[in-house]
Amino acid sequence: MSEIMLRAWQSEATTKALKWLVEDKTDRHFLINAAPGAGKTICASVIAKRLIEQGQIKRVIVIAPRSEVVRQWGEEYKFVTGRHMTKVTGADGDVTDFGMDLCATWAAIQSLQEAFQAVCRQANTLVICDEHHHAAVEAAWGSKANDAFHEAKFVLVLTGTPIRSDGKETIWFAFDDDGRIDHPEAGTYNLGYGEAVELNYCRPITFHRHEGRFSVKLSDTEAVAVSGTVATDLDPSLKRVSGLQKALDYYRLVCTPKYLDDMTTPDADSYQGTMLEWGIAKLDDLRETVPHAGGLVIAPSIGVAQYMAELLEKLDGEKPILVHSQMPNAEARIAAFKNSNKRWIVSVAMISEGVDIKRLRLLIYLPNAKTELAFRQAMGRVVRTLGPDDYSRAYVVMPTLGVFEEYARRVEREMALAGVRPEINNDTKICGTCGSENDKSAVECVSCGAGFPKRKHRYVACPDCGGLNRAGAPKCDHCGTNLKTSYDITLNEALRMGAIVRGMDLEEDEVRDAENNKKQILRDVLASGDDVIIRALKQLPEESYGRLRKIMKLDE
Repeated sequence: MSEIMLRAWQSEATTKALKWLVEDKTDRHFLINAAPGAGKTICASVIAKRLIEQGQIKRVIVIAPRSEVVRQWGEEYKFVTGRHMTKVTGADGDVTDFGMDLCATWAAIQSLQEAFQAVCRQANTLVICDEHHHAAVEAAWGSKANDAFHEAKFVLVLTGTPIRSDGKETIWFAFDDDGRIDHPEAGTYNLGYGEAVELNYCRPITFHRHEGRFSVKLSDTEAVAVSGTVATDLDPSLKRVSGLQKALDYYRLVCTPKYLDDMTTPDADSYQGTMLEWGIAKLDDLRETVPHAGGLVIAPSIGVAQYMAELLEKLDGEKPILVHSQMPNAEARIAAFKNSNKRWIVSVAMISEGVDIKRLRLLIYLPNAKTELAFRQAMGRVVRTLGPDDYSRAYVVMPTLGVFEEYARRVEREMALAGVRPEINNDTKICGTCGSENDKSAVECVSCGAGFPKRKHRYVACPDCGGLNRAGAPKCDHCGTNLKTSYDITLNEALRMGAIVRGMDLEEDEVRDAENNKKQILRDVLASGDDVIIRALKQLPEESYGRLRKIMKLDE
């Protein structure tokens, strides 16, 4: 195969890795810490190719976080080396004759430990570990990986987020007091996000803090104000009310869906609705110069993801793609979004490290995990540049939460001001059909006649002057009246976010379904007279009956 043109950092990292592993032979582990989107997969594949050409190794095993990333690895590895990489799973058993090069997820290691040991004993093997933070010593994946690859000749470790927020030790590398990987400089190549932006490998990012002020109704006459910027002032007598402070947690309220009076229609004026309004308007702006730009919503749970997807369809007029772990063919849905012109994809822990969708430009961030590791991984989904002519920025819309703001400040501090190119703002827009440049006011393309999409705006009237303003506007464009209002939410709504019971993390819809159907389920089981089934049902909490109905497909 002909040599591919490497970025400068990839060439430097390859040279440094070969010196450490082959010439110095100080240690069999080499670490590449490079920003998301910088090209770690290509770099690692080139290192593997050079080691094969030098006769240092015969086989390569890649371990990646999820199936979609494993698929991407297979494609890029073949592009660089010309060698096919076979995907293996925990169900495959003996994989020694599955091909010279193998790839699997971290989860598969638990079942493939002995099989990988056999591969490493059979021939000199390079193991490439993508997203090393998955390999915690205490976790099953980490301990199994240590055993599985103990006899590998070389281990190449890749990460874009060389930190752990939980303080747990990982295999092969220790962490310093700041939670960062501690490995000799000669055996490490670092390319930080700021440097990657300066070299135009990644696009700069802007963080939008979305303020929320909630009025939680405790009764018809009493309400408590909660916001992300001001501490909640609770009457001393209320502080003793069990569960109330938890219900008034700001981030909990931020993640609480709000419906209209029918309790089924998402409220467009909810906190999440206003987040999406901002995101829709920004994506409209971005698509004038990048017609295929897409947006990603990261939700904390399946229930909230479904709610956000319904809101998006209501506000934007296009049904987004929804992906979560309980959905069949989720990986295929991600691939479909990647190769389409769809505007939005809504995800629960499915689009994270390693998932490469270069057209993503905008992130609405409402996650379950509030760690810096998760924050940087999510940020990495929208910073990948299309090349030297890509002057666009990435945007993150996030709640006004102290920890998120601190993470954002750390990212901003990494970017040298001199190295960040300003976003180009002009009076033209690009046709998504033929790529021609048009006047910003054009209704259709002057070259091919394709129509430009019409923006859909929602307007609200100013309570003082009656003037119409874009939904979400902080003040009236006509008279200057402050339009920021509280999001009214009942205490019941604040308390309802699903349930965690006996080790089960249940979605709100499952809990509600259980409430609606538990009497009928109990009646039917008791009527059966089968003592074994009756005892089995009693082992389950009533809140889980909704999930049981879903598994049994009793609601179809």
